[in-house]
Amino acid sequence: MNIVILSRNKNLYSTNRLFNAGTKRGHDVTIVDYLRCYINIGRNQSAIYYNGNKLNSFDAVLPRIGASQTSYGTAIVRQFEMMGDYCVNTSESIKSSRDKLRSLQILAKHGLDTPITGYASHTMDIHDVIEKVGKTPLIMKLLQGTQGNGMVLAETIKAAESVMNAFKQVDADILVQEFIKESSGIDIRVIVVGNKVVASMERVAPPGEFRSNVHRGAMTKHITLTKEEEEISIKSCQVLGLNVAGVDIMRSNRGPLVLEVNSSPGLQGIELLTGADVAGEIIDYIEETVT
Repeated sequence: MNIVILSRNKNLYSTNRLFNAGTKRGHDVTIVDYLRCYINIGRNQSAIYYNGNKLNSFDAVLPRIGASQTSYGTAIVRQFEMMGDYCVNTSESIKSSRDKLRSLQILAKHGLDTPITGYASHTMDIHDVIEKVGKTPLIMKLLQGTQGNGMVLAETIKAAESVMNAFKQVDADILVQEFIKESSGIDIRVIVVGNKVVASMERVAPPGEFRSNVHRGAMTKHITLTKEEEEISIKSCQVLGLNVAGVDIMRSNRGPLVLEVNSSPGLQGIELLTGADVAGEIIDYIEETVT
């Protein structure tokens, strides 16, 4: 098969692993920087160009779209879809997962439990939103934040109101979310490929930190998922339309909660910890799907 990996950097661990897994299985794998792609649209002549050359059709497109380039990246993925190429994750599924509010709305609609979340536009509604989410402390989260950036722990109602007012001054969209005390600084990353879990790990934040992102120094540990945790991870991907994703969940007193679903999960930490061949599982899935 001809497979194209849409990635900004061919030297990234995840991109390199996917490339090697594909070529090892005898496929013709090309890495394309999607920001260097451009589109020509016209009746019967729409095309994608890269470095001045028209890209031919691919059997499979594997998007690795960075959060800060979601808009342009999904436009390129959408054009591949328009041209009839199979995309492992579609443009709409990537956009849905990247929009924190939209993804929470979709997850809740399909019966998946998440932290109680509030969202409002007018400053006059801030106090009521905070009260309905619950008691302090509260998590204040920017819609556009990634890797723990744009997250604040507000210890009091006054602090929460101050944070919301400050963000509104710069026209930033912010979510108010309940703080799960029993799992503060701990969450679980689950990698789902197709309809199965292929790897999982626990992430534990360093002392004094409530964000369990590896980029912020979190430690990773082996973990065994419960049947329920596996099921909600798979269902989270299904309702968002993602075939490959990283699902972040948290154990709470009322059961597992879905925190976020990542359409381009990093492979390095989880592969090195667990020994799982996640890249190989992704290529295997493409082989099984594209017939």
